[in-house]
Amino acid sequence: MRKMDQPYRLIALDVDGTLLNDEHQLTDGTKEAVRLAHEAGATIVLCTGRGPSNSFYLMEELGFQGVLIAHNGAATVMSEDKRLIHSFAYHMHDLAGLVEYCRSTGIHYDANTAFEMYIDRITPREQDMYVKYGIRPNRVEDVVLLQEPVQKFTMFGTMEQMDRLEAEWPQIGCEMSPIRSGDFFVDVMHPEATKGNALKKLAESLAVPREQVLAVGNYYNDIAMLEFAGLGIAVANSPSKVKEAADLVTVSNNEEAVRRILEEYVLGN
Repeated sequence: MRKMDQPYRLIALDVDGTLLNDEHQLTDGTKEAVRLAHEAGATIVLCTGRGPSNSFYLMEELGFQGVLIAHNGAATVMSEDKRLIHSFAYHMHDLAGLVEYCRSTGIHYDANTAFEMYIDRITPREQDMYVKYGIRPNRVEDVVLLQEPVQKFTMFGTMEQMDRLEAEWPQIGCEMSPIRSGDFFVDVMHPEATKGNALKKLAESLAVPREQVLAVGNYYNDIAMLEFAGLGIAVANSPSKVKEAADLVTVSNNEEAVRRILEEYVLGN
């Protein structure tokens, strides 16, 4: 076990585009660096737009149990016992108008509770996308009729469709907060649900001051997290707005950015 040379006690890592490379792989070098940081006493938390069900396996690959901030901050869970620690939730009837917009424009969507995903229609393109991310959604007749509170509503389409969706958002009449979580994805969240807010609540519960929080991300949904952290680092493959929000910019996710950051700022290599 190695002693940390820097006072970063809580380390928040985005997953896709940051911790994983473009092949959605966790490299051996990155796994080793994360494991060493964990053994040195840092609390490692994965902060992802994914749901818990297709994120827990990453904790297993890393070799330890811990906290997972999922659904872009809407659900914070423990990987060991699948316990929900905190959530920002709402009900699908609040999104009835948005669902109608998606159906009329051909945008795919899914509704996410803390641990499950629901869809009411799918094409082979979306099926391939779910397979790529290791997701098995539940099929229902109409997602608007779901009674269980949801943490995230995700829309998937072409970049042009997502750009148009963002431009037309004021006319759709939805009071929830949209956030671009990828070139082809827009998530709808509770107004208070951000990775930054979830990370702040977690830091407070662990009595870790903001100055001892390190966060690494690559996309717009990571900005609040990068801004909250005492040290927020964007990887090189981030859009310019994300880089501007960060304290530092490092190499890309394909160059083991997380490994390099941990070695320099936590492990003291």
